[in-house]
Amino acid sequence: MADLDGRTSSSLGPEPKSPSQALKPENVAAPQNRHAKRARSPVVVLMNGLFSLALLGVLLAGIAIYIGMVQFNAPGPLATDRNVDVTRGMTTRQIANMLESRGIIGNRLLFMAGVYARQARSSLQAGEYAIEAGASMADVLDKLIEGDAVVYSVTFPEGWTSQQIVNRLLATEDLTGEITDVPPEGALLPSTYAYSPGATRQSVLDRMVQAQDAALGTIWERRIDELPITSPEELVILASIVEKETARADERTRVAAVFINRLNRGMPLQSDPTILYGVFGGDAWLEPRPIYRSQLRDQSNPYNTYVIPALPPGPIANPGRASLEAVANPSRTDDLFFVADGTGGHAFAETYEEHNRNVARWREIEREREAERERRAAEEAAQEAAGADGETGSTSQ
Repeated sequence: MADLDGRTSSSLGPEPKSPSQALKPENVAAPQNRHAKRARSPVVVLMNGLFSLALLGVLLAGIAIYIGMVQFNAPGPLATDRNVDVTRGMTTRQIANMLESRGIIGNRLLFMAGVYARQARSSLQAGEYAIEAGASMADVLDKLIEGDAVVYSVTFPEGWTSQQIVNRLLATEDLTGEITDVPPEGALLPSTYAYSPGATRQSVLDRMVQAQDAALGTIWERRIDELPITSPEELVILASIVEKETARADERTRVAAVFINRLNRGMPLQSDPTILYGVFGGDAWLEPRPIYRSQLRDQSNPYNTYVIPALPPGPIANPGRASLEAVANPSRTDDLFFVADGTGGHAFAETYEEHNRNVARWREIEREREAERERRAAEEAAQEAAGADGETGSTSQ
């Protein structure tokens, strides 16, 4: 059908709808979901999967680390205290294997992981370690890092000769190695020296030399000005004589003063220990030795201070720090003599007459002691004889 302009009705737009059709909704195409298309992309799916796996891996790693830390800090399997040796040059794996084989840790791999986590591979120290029962891997690792090893010690009494000191080092089983040369007399500082098992004997000896050098340097700087001593070596010589003359700390400075006063007056020191050292050398103090009158007059002995009015040619022992300090700062006295007083100490005197009286008292003490020894010996002999007679009588009945 055409309108007045000759156009068909179809060209004028959609046909009019009936009222009932107008009330019905039209079928409209569903909107496109761009995100859904993107989610269905293979790349996105792969990325999502990888992210999920990574997240799961991180979660599992965190759980594993937590469990490892708990086990690392938990009490270990060791039932009783035990000592272990970590020798120089051992690798982290070797240490971990040794600890596991000794029953100290329960998991060598976890212990190694703890070492790596703390970046402690180069901090593990050799030594003998005392591990307490139930110690955790963290406790053991702390000991190895801190070097909290078992420490041994060896003591050298003041007044020992260098030969005596070397003999003790050679007899100390925890030390290793040999000593080729005995140090000069007076070169060592007697004291107590700590060491780790496996340390060399020579290393202890070297430390004694270093300690003596350090002590002597300090003491020499603090000496008084009036000393008739011209070098640190002479101080050591006189200190060694003081060391052998008295073992009492309260007497050292006064004994030193006697010798200083004698040197200032050009008098011989008249020290008995010097004679013994001149005769027996480094073995002089291994056993009690008497001094004979012929030895007092022996001019061939360069250490005979009854003959030479000066210091002997060298030390007679290794003096301790106290004797070195006593010579560097002696008592301010005019004493020229001393003799034993029977109490373990000495009686000092300024004059020869007073000294003779002190000597007389000491001789009397000696006679009384000798008489007491003889009386006790007689009593013991009588008791033994009475016991023998009793046994004989009971046998004959």
